Amino acid sequence: MGSTVLLNEIPYYIPATSVTVLQLDSQAVNMVTAVAGYIPLTVIDTSSLTFNAGDLHETITEYTTTDDVFQEGFIQTLYIQYTGTITPGARYAFNPTVGSSNSTVIGSSIVAQSNGANALPPGPYFISTSGAIHQAYRLYSDFQGAFTQPLIPSSNGSYAALPAAISGIESPAIAVPSRLYYTVTPEQPLAGIRLGVKDIYDISGVKTSNGNRAYYALYPPRNETAVAVQRLIDAGAVIVGKMKTSQFANGEQATADWVDYHSPFNPRGDGYQDPSSSSSGPGAGAGTYPWLDLTIGSDTGGSVRGPSQVQGLFGNRPTHGLVELTGVMPLAPELDTAGFLCRDPSIWAAAARVLYADLEFYNEYPKSIQTLGFPTSASTESNGIILDFLTKLETFLAANTTTVNITTSWADTRPASAPSSLNELLNLTYPILISQEQTKLVRDPFFADYAAVHDGRLPFVDPAPLVRWAFGDSYPESTLAEAVTNKTIFMDWFNSNILTNDSTTCSDSLLLYVGSTAASVNYRNQYIDPPRVPFGFSTGRISVFTEVPDMVVPIGQASYFSNITNHTEFLPVTVDFMAARGCDGMIFQLVEDLRAAGIVNGTQAGQTIYGGEVLF
Repeated sequence: MGSTVLLNEIPYYIPATSVTVLQLDSQAVNMVTAVAGYIPLTVIDTSSLTFNAGDLHETITEYTTTDDVFQEGFIQTLYIQYTGTITPGARYAFNPTVGSSNSTVIGSSIVAQSNGANALPPGPYFISTSGAIHQAYRLYSDFQGAFTQPLIPSSNGSYAALPAAISGIESPAIAVPSRLYYTVTPEQPLAGIRLGVKDIYDISGVKTSNGNRAYYALYPPRNETAVAVQRLIDAGAVIVGKMKTSQFANGEQATADWVDYHSPFNPRGDGYQDPSSSSSGPGAGAGTYPWLDLTIGSDTGGSVRGPSQVQGLFGNRPTHGLVELTGVMPLAPELDTAGFLCRDPSIWAAAARVLYADLEFYNEYPKSIQTLGFPTSASTESNGIILDFLTKLETFLAANTTTVNITTSWADTRPASAPSSLNELLNLTYPILISQEQTKLVRDPFFADYAAVHDGRLPFVDPAPLVRWAFGDSYPESTLAEAVTNKTIFMDWFNSNILTNDSTTCSDSLLLYVGSTAASVNYRNQYIDPPRVPFGFSTGRISVFTEVPDMVVPIGQASYFSNITNHTEFLPVTVDFMAARGCDGMIFQLVEDLRAAGIVNGTQAGQTIYGGEVLF
């Protein structure tokens, strides 16, 4: 089960399984103070055979700066490894000294550089008096309610629920390992990246809830991890937990629609804005917690982009079909995608290179920008930020900008047999796809399995999925094929007329639309109309129907007056980038280059995109 301890009032989890056993100086061990039967220990790597107090000071400063798990309580005891170059057969003396510091060296060793795999990764540990070394996991409170299950690695590549908690009503606790344990390599470019996973992805050894209590209770832990998640694990990512989804990944409003589980809290502004859905937990977690590096969600109709927009995160709906979705709950396979939510565009791009393994990255960019629904004047603070960003982007790309109206362009250049109105063509397309596909793939087998165990009873399901499923039931099965046909008609037209591929820049142009502004206020403490069927065509559905990449980029924040705090607060301003199908890598690289040029910046966790304590 492991143990939970406090070290300088900071909670830690100590796994029951040790990583190795060391031969220690027993006299030195007797001189230090144990915490709940364990001795805090720092393992240090050095390339100096004359390690001294000055080296110790530099090392501790580096560890403290780079790792949130490490703290001064771990330096009371030290184990120092020489990992520098040695000559085979030569004899070496390695007797590190730490001067008059308060640290005690309880062991040291020489580890040949050529056999570095034998070295214990540096960082904080807990050691038993018998010499068993255990990793140190710092415990953080999930005070925004973003997670469904905190996890730790188990045996054979599987995971288990974290058997630890911390005091207060703001549990559960999430355990994170030291960043010092991990080294980025070409084989593991995500080494040590802390990852939260939307609870529609299967993880070996863990139950999947899909946001529904009955579903979680009915089915056993999964035997395999979803393909997409396994790719990230293989690249070194560290799963810290599963994160909340609105039920069966259907769109839900906080407070009004969430019944089985409480909607996570959006940290931005007054703290009582809707977090958007369905990747609500991944969005709230990435926006709140500096100790969480990356989250993976899904986007069928906006479920990554919405949470990314309202919480000021980099988020992407990829080109459809870029990654296999085996082991992921479907909403509509024709529309489902796996995407990230992240504060750091460099981590975002690194994760994309892993997940979308065949994606080509470009470093030449289109000279044409199309804007959709952009402001025409700086009439508001948000509009000024958007237009200023557009000017900088134009200058950076040496590009020309034109305004595009999709509905007008369609009416003028549509296929001869197609209706002139996009709403007429696509009004039923999205709701039919998500309802008829999910009833067939998820609802019907779930209801049958539940009834078999519970004497024919039905399980509870939130109102939003029920409304949509009932809508799908009201149409004949043949409507599904019609919906796919209409989607394909629009997709083929769009990919031939609006965003086309280019051999040099991948996409002939970029298409930009406004993601979120300070006008995107959506308080969670309001009663709204019952959930409805998501009819119609909108800007956010262009990429859904056309299978092109659609990526959220935070560009600033603007003020609004909160009726919660009776105070001026700030909400993110974001712009969405779209490009031709398969051109995700071009956008990822462009955003990194824009960051290098100071036009785009990473965002921070907290009340604003620049940080700050989250309001309660």
